[in-house]
Amino acid sequence: MPTEKLPLAAKGLQLNFCKTLACDNFGNSDEQHYLVQRTNPKRPALVCRKCGAFPPLINNNEVLNELSRQRTVQSHSLPSCNNSTCDHFGLDVLTHRELYHAFGYSGDRQRYRCKACASTFVDKWSGENQKSLIQQKILGFLFTGYSVREICRRLHINPKTFYDHINQIANRCRRHMSLFDTRLQHDRTEIQLASNATSLQPLSNNGVFWYTTAEMNSGYVIAQHINYSECDTPGIQLDHDPFYDNAQFLSNSFISEANSQPVETEQSIFKRVDNKYQEILARANVEDPLGNYVTLNYPSKGALIRPPYTSYAHFLEIQQAFSHCDSIEIYMPQEPMLRSAAMSVFLQRIKDNSIDLLYVTQDPMFPTEQSGEKIDIHLVGWWRDRWAFTEVNGLHKGICHLNDAEKNEIYWLKRASATKAQEYQNRFYTQFTSLVDEPRRKLRPASLLPLLDIFRAWHNLCHQDKLGTTPAQKLGLISKPITLAELLS
Repeated sequence: MPTEKLPLAAKGLQLNFCKTLACDNFGNSDEQHYLVQRTNPKRPALVCRKCGAFPPLINNNEVLNELSRQRTVQSHSLPSCNNSTCDHFGLDVLTHRELYHAFGYSGDRQRYRCKACASTFVDKWSGENQKSLIQQKILGFLFTGYSVREICRRLHINPKTFYDHINQIANRCRRHMSLFDTRLQHDRTEIQLASNATSLQPLSNNGVFWYTTAEMNSGYVIAQHINYSECDTPGIQLDHDPFYDNAQFLSNSFISEANSQPVETEQSIFKRVDNKYQEILARANVEDPLGNYVTLNYPSKGALIRPPYTSYAHFLEIQQAFSHCDSIEIYMPQEPMLRSAAMSVFLQRIKDNSIDLLYVTQDPMFPTEQSGEKIDIHLVGWWRDRWAFTEVNGLHKGICHLNDAEKNEIYWLKRASATKAQEYQNRFYTQFTSLVDEPRRKLRPASLLPLLDIFRAWHNLCHQDKLGTTPAQKLGLISKPITLAELLS
């Protein structure tokens, strides 16, 4: 394949272009404006002829394949047309009610008929849950810190039965969340979001990242994904080559070039931001945090997806869910994997000035809706990103508006916050530390996947803040907290 060509667009999607906002080539995928560097296989990248930026290349078709994989995982066990030749195949009835007719009952479970192919199917989770009582006990023990072995001993069940129950609970939780997610998407004309990406098992070094986006004010978790597939096999390309199929799968022979892991130290907020840029530039691929890994403990089963592909697919799902909104705000930590994905996916909104993308970093307990009396402006990193820093009572905060809204620093320092997504993930770690850090589980992340679905539903619908309200209540989706019994019904 000629080296001067960009990876082919897929269904009109082209994510390869200069991502420097001030450059004339920003958002322009015309190949004449770029050189394609492939002489170093570890750093395949565009080189912008105008500004010299070097955004990594990505396979557009495999981003769409990753989005499809995510949706298949999310819709697993949800009622949908099971005719693989039908246009409605895999589109669940809870989200796409207009595609189906209610078609009687099978016992106490609702049956549906597809309007396109007339095939019928049953919503197997719509009937009464005969196992509700034992499943409530399992969740009660899990959320109070009991180990799997102790739960099995107390309930007189074996581990296989325990995990069967966990999978069934996760299926019911996905069903509940599908209903509320659809209602939220239809009700919003504008949305403020906080995104974050972190290791699913921080002590494992297994390369599995957990991407989460939450509604900024309520903390309602809208989307979460991980860059791991338990059904696929590892890739065969040692180095990422975006010009070939299955480029998104990481080889289990992956060898990092990193010299050290990032280390948190007590430094000024400016120094922390500057050090983060240096850490990023040390990566072979600036958009891939695996470049900072000294060693990678590849999962014993399944396959890792290269983190940027999951990041792009994550924001594609958000973009499609809220495409009708007049304005969108997205706040994120200082991570170019998230920045590049968001800027690429929301390119048209950036051009239309209907989205705000910001880096946000702040000390814990920084007071909300405050910006401090003094604001310092710095151009930081190779990209010369414009950061605004402030201080309130010895606590610090910094923001960087990624699509160039200058002279509004006071407004954004008061408004911007990425803490809701981080707080959700931290609460998961605190709640399930023994499971997440269990030595035998470090190379088997698949066992945590049902727990993520359960925790998201519990967080959105059941978990109450100090005022006794849940995230779903704050958004007007429910009038009172949902109990475990109702969650499992």
